[in-house]
Amino acid sequence: MVSAGSTIVKTREGAPEGFFEAEAAGLAWLDAAGGTAVVPVVSVASGRIELERVMETRPTRHAATAFGASLARTHAAGAAAFGAPPDGWAGPCFIGRRPQRCEPTESWGAFYAQHRVLPFLAIAREVGNVDAGEAGLVERACDRLLAGDFDDDSAPARLHGDLWSGNVLWGTGGVVLIDPAAHGGHPETDLAMLALFGAPHLDAVLGAYDAAAPLASGWEERVPLHQLHPLAVHAAGHGRSYGRALAAAAEATLALPARSRP
Repeated sequence: MVSAGSTIVKTREGAPEGFFEAEAAGLAWLDAAGGTAVVPVVSVASGRIELERVMETRPTRHAATAFGASLARTHAAGAAAFGAPPDGWAGPCFIGRRPQRCEPTESWGAFYAQHRVLPFLAIAREVGNVDAGEAGLVERACDRLLAGDFDDDSAPARLHGDLWSGNVLWGTGGVVLIDPAAHGGHPETDLAMLALFGAPHLDAVLGAYDAAAPLASGWEERVPLHQLHPLAVHAAGHGRSYGRALAAAAEATLALPARSRP
C-alpha cells in the first residue's frame, strides 16, 4: 500500500483476475445503499486500486451511534438473494486474499453452510488447524444450517461481509468502511463480525442499530452461529487457536434452538 498525497494506492503482484475490481464493485454497491459511508474509489485496474485517503480521528459514542443507525440503512437496501454478489458484478469474489463464492441461494442456511463455512473448514483441516473432532462439530452445525434450523423471515441484507474493526475507519466526518467482501446475507452476520475482534463503543453501535431496525429475539445467543464463517476463514490460514475457536462456536451453535418461522 502506497500513499499518494490525498489518496492511497493498493497493489498486489500477481493478483487474481478481478481482485481489485471486486473490491471496487463491493464499495459501489454499499455506497448506493445510502447508509454507512464507504471509502471513495479514485481508479481501479488489474492489480491496482486507488482510494481516497480517510482522515481518521478517535472513536466517539456519537459517531458509534450514527454508525449503528447508518449500518441498518445499508442492510435494509437489500440484495437480490442470499449469496448474491454486488449488483452488476459477475466476476470472482474474495474475503481478504482468499476467494469465496457469491452464488445466489434459496435459503440463508444453505448459502452460509455451503459457501461460507464448509469451504474454509476443508482448508483448515488440510493445513492441520482443525482436528477431526472439531471438524465434526462444525459439520454437525452445518447440517443444522442445511436443514433450515436457523432460517427465518429476514430478507437478504446488503452486507459488508468482512466487518471487523480494522475495516471500520473512524473518520473526521464519521465512520467510513473499507475492504468489503460484499454480498447478500443475514443482517446479524455483520454485527457478529463487529463483535468478534471487538469494536470501539460496540454497545452504542448495537443500540442504535436495534433502534433503527429491531433485532430479533435471541440475536445475542446466535452470535457464535454468525461467527462460524470468519472463524473458519481464520482457521484456514492463521493458526491452530482459530480452529479451537471455530469448534467452540460450532458447539454453541449446536446448543441453539431451531428458529420458528411464520
